[in-house]
Amino acid sequence: MSAHDIIARARALVDTPFRLHGRDPKTGLDCVGLCACAYGVNGPIPTGYALKGGSATGYGALIDSFAARHAGAPAPADVLLIQPSALQFHMGIWTGTSLIHAHAGLRKVVETPGQVAGDVLGCWAAKQD
Repeated sequence: MSAHDIIARARALVDTPFRLHGRDPKTGLDCVGLCACAYGVNGPIPTGYALKGGSATGYGALIDSFAARHAGAPAPADVLLIQPSALQFHMGIWTGTSLIHAHAGLRKVVETPGQVAGDVLGCWAAKQD
């Protein structure tokens, strides 16, 4: 799947309701569900994590299940693992100029222009077949 396709799929999910552990756009998505849908994941994606807390390693393992980690700068359509605060981890799809992510406070998927708020802990790209 191309970067353009991944971003288009993520943008199509903007305004989808937020739901912790949500995996279906009809009933709601969280940040993991959003990224999995944008990447076209057709298998089960683990839940069992809290809205706050956990570990970056745990979130990285979730992303590893459908994308490939790389050491470069974020590129369009990458999944970014972000640490917005000391006890919180989050992920979203980077477009090159904005982040598409499931915002718990706003209770929906949004596209936030500009730089990512928080520390970017890693970048993952679509796995190549």
